[in-house]
Amino acid sequence: MDLEARASRSWDKKGKPGPYDVIVIGSGMGGMTTAAMLAKLGKRVLVLEQHYVPGGFTHTFSRKHYEWDVGVHAVGEVTEASMTGRLLKNLTDDRLKWSSLGSVYEQFHFPDGFRIDYPDNPQQYRENFCEAFPNEVKAIDEYLGMVRDIARSMKGYYMARIAPKSWAGLAEGLMARKANAYLGLSTEKVVQSMTTDEKLRSLFCAQWGYYGSPPSRSSFAIQALVVKHFLYGGYYPVGGSGEIAKQLLQTVADAGGWTRIRADVDEIMLDKNKAIGVRLKSGEEITAKKVVSAVGIQSTIERLLPNEHAQKPWAQSITELGKSPAHVCLYVGFKGDIRKAGCSGANKWFYKTWDMETDIWPINNPDKIEDAQVLYCSFPSLKDPQHDPGPDVRHTGEVVTFVPWEDFLPWIDTRWKKRGDDYDALKKRMEEKLLDQFLRCIPELRGMVDYVELSTPLSTDNFVRPMHGGIYGIEPTPQRFGNPWLRARPPIKNLHFSGSEVCSVGVIGAMMGGVLGAASVETMGAFSMLRKT
Repeated sequence: MDLEARASRSWDKKGKPGPYDVIVIGSGMGGMTTAAMLAKLGKRVLVLEQHYVPGGFTHTFSRKHYEWDVGVHAVGEVTEASMTGRLLKNLTDDRLKWSSLGSVYEQFHFPDGFRIDYPDNPQQYRENFCEAFPNEVKAIDEYLGMVRDIARSMKGYYMARIAPKSWAGLAEGLMARKANAYLGLSTEKVVQSMTTDEKLRSLFCAQWGYYGSPPSRSSFAIQALVVKHFLYGGYYPVGGSGEIAKQLLQTVADAGGWTRIRADVDEIMLDKNKAIGVRLKSGEEITAKKVVSAVGIQSTIERLLPNEHAQKPWAQSITELGKSPAHVCLYVGFKGDIRKAGCSGANKWFYKTWDMETDIWPINNPDKIEDAQVLYCSFPSLKDPQHDPGPDVRHTGEVVTFVPWEDFLPWIDTRWKKRGDDYDALKKRMEEKLLDQFLRCIPELRGMVDYVELSTPLSTDNFVRPMHGGIYGIEPTPQRFGNPWLRARPPIKNLHFSGSEVCSVGVIGAMMGGVLGAASVETMGAFSMLRKT
């Protein structure tokens, strides 16, 4: 039996009969990691996914001979040199393979013609910065030194977040004190203390799009973790990002578990203060010894917990935290060799400003939409070594920028593809504007465009359901990381949390949140697995 046939049988609408040891709500990176780890520890796990395809922000979709990912543009720390890479290898029985984006994984372009490349090794990274800012070597070394120090301190933070709240004070004091000090610092204040060079300050923060919070609001620790994450380059799943779900969920199925799609959870069922299962929107009730919610802690509280629990102080302290911004993505299909236009596996950032606080594309005046201040551009077909462009030389591109969630609220209760003429007109205007700006950045692509489609935050809400359409969940501010209740074990027995809001943002951040979720369910087994990894 070939791999595709095996993987295609690891989920369906009906599922398999129970009983199950654990129910995992949500099949994003966090939920899949938790489910695969528990499966490796001998648990029969049922994963429930409301969408018709699993994977969360790792899933793919196709249109007219083209396929795009929706959230996996570059992933670091997936080789055997890192614990996360070794763990993924173990959880997928080495079925999930990764391909390097190249010696340069990222290129930054600024309005005055300044360009800098982000390479796949820390020595060249430092050299590129020092060459661009020869008078700022001390600041650059201080910055990189702080990045390394923060990365070393985070292990204790993760360990402390597994502990139940009754032990949290002791765990935080013993293991997470240093990390918490860094997490409490704002990015803006830290970089201002390092240098007076405004451009270097901006460059220190230029990857803020990977966590969705500008320097004035973000925790510097999350910026440092992004830098550390990519110090040895970026990678992409061989076969496309859909391979992540195929391989992780195959592990769940191989252990007797299953993944049900179109299984929309309406409520986590509680018996007094104990989770006993879930009720689907269809009315079906499914019980299990443990329930893990991997759909976001805020979303769990506001959408899945009974109201008397959602109104408790611990829960309210979480729902009051700020949400990360919403985004639009322009999906482009090309006919032609886009490498000749300057495209590669490397992501391209195009800034129209050095001001890192201009984070949102204002689109509230559809008759006069200005350029977005930053475009993040990815070319997935050039990242996947298995991509076959065929005789028509087909390739794909994606253009991402952030937008105000509030501007889409008039259509929040409408259905996908049936939102009305006014919405369609706004979407078309945005699509045209974003495409024109993108092609002005890479003009050689203009004659190759074959297909264009824009997704808005309402698409994100429909298919993935994050709060306020935010791609990164709770905004990674010092306030977020200072909240003592954002942990894998809430004060409800047999309920556990998984995913990025337990840990940090991005694919590997969600994965580590999944590790913490699994460790909170099966602590000794998970620790034993990690020690062997």
